[in-house]
Amino acid sequence: MVFSSLTFLCAFLPLVFVLERACRSVKAKNVVLLVMSLVFYAYGEPALILLMLASTYVNYWLGRRIGAAGDVCRKRWMVLAVALNLATLGVFKYAGMLVQTLNALLGTHVPDPGIPLPLGISFYTFQALSYVIDVYRGEVEPQRRYARVLLYISFFPQLIAGPIVKYHDIERQMESRAQTWEGTACGLRRFCLGLSKKVLVADVMAVAADALFGLDPTKLSAPAAWLGAFAYLMQIYFDFSAYSDMAIGLGRMFGFTFKENFDHPYSSVNVQEFWRRWHMSLSTWLREYLYIPLGGNRRGKARTVLNRMTVFLLCGLWHGANWTFVVWGLLHGLALLIEEVVPLKRLPRALGHAYTLLFVMLAFVVFRADTLGQAMAFLQVMALGWNLDPASVIPFAEQLTPLFLATAVVGVLLAGSVPDRVSKALARVAQNRQNGATLLLGCSYVASFALLAICFLSLASGTYSPFIYFRF
Repeated sequence: MVFSSLTFLCAFLPLVFVLERACRSVKAKNVVLLVMSLVFYAYGEPALILLMLASTYVNYWLGRRIGAAGDVCRKRWMVLAVALNLATLGVFKYAGMLVQTLNALLGTHVPDPGIPLPLGISFYTFQALSYVIDVYRGEVEPQRRYARVLLYISFFPQLIAGPIVKYHDIERQMESRAQTWEGTACGLRRFCLGLSKKVLVADVMAVAADALFGLDPTKLSAPAAWLGAFAYLMQIYFDFSAYSDMAIGLGRMFGFTFKENFDHPYSSVNVQEFWRRWHMSLSTWLREYLYIPLGGNRRGKARTVLNRMTVFLLCGLWHGANWTFVVWGLLHGLALLIEEVVPLKRLPRALGHAYTLLFVMLAFVVFRADTLGQAMAFLQVMALGWNLDPASVIPFAEQLTPLFLATAVVGVLLAGSVPDRVSKALARVAQNRQNGATLLLGCSYVASFALLAICFLSLASGTYSPFIYFRF
């Protein structure tokens, strides 16, 4: 496990901030951030930190070899780097899934290896691949200092659950970056907003989602199943986007600028647009380092179909060692292919929005389910479970607490385009009135710290649940 939330907020983060700000040079600041990032990871993974250190050093060394080799050898070193990274991911993340699948298909009884899943291995493996591939392509120079590569991989704000930071986006920031108190304040405000989304929205939705997905589908009615699907739709967005907000905010506090990871994906009017707005660091990584190298859409329709399905199969598999994730990825790939043939993109905006949300919600049922059997049973109840006997309605009614209903309304508003509209309106007010900007900025900070105080009270009551993407 990682630091408890209160320990992180009250001890670790203030200590890192004070130590980092006490340093004058960027080099000294980097040393502080590196040491504290390793402490952060070692607390949760005292043994498996050795794996991250070894993986990082191997990629650093291979990057040096790629930079110094000729054209033929460069490609061989790059292929070796990709193979080693994928092999590491395969052993530590997918060995159990492979054994279970072979046992099911062949009727064998090979014991599950029981290899523990290192925290954040999917994220730091993709970042390591980004580095060596960027070096191979000549987009960046091979880093001569191992500590720089290690800081890039292990930087604690985004180490566990992203966003996935590509090396060429952060290389210069590790060498030279400007830190201002205004930037620190903006970063802190972003962190507070992210924490609020997690504690005050995602965790409330998690209670209902866990309760309803935890029941035997035979004990559910269609309203309860739809409520569970809606609760998880809200939970996963506010949980994951909250972590991204917190990571971006923390990075800003230390002078780093990370790219956005979410852009109101639930306001999308088709699945293609959804993937331009959802987990953008992953989708851009897959496009840059997988889809385009496979040929993209440049080699005919059949090859384009194969490339897209390959990307989404691997996207699903990246999320977890379970066939539910694979099917979830393939469903999204199939939806994109259907949108190329059927004129769904020409639907009126309201219908397109409804179709997209319905598809995303149903696909997330598969994502959330423990097994494909549970997913199919849950979806069947959603479609056919309208025989509302009192016993099956009780789980639905139990979740409709005033807190859940109020949070659901707030969640729907925040997940849409309302925040953007409010921000633009406030910006216009600030431009029209000379003192408006200062007033609005002050109000935003007061509101952020008020939310932070409420989060502290909620965390102190023990209602916090781990981030969903810690599993990946």
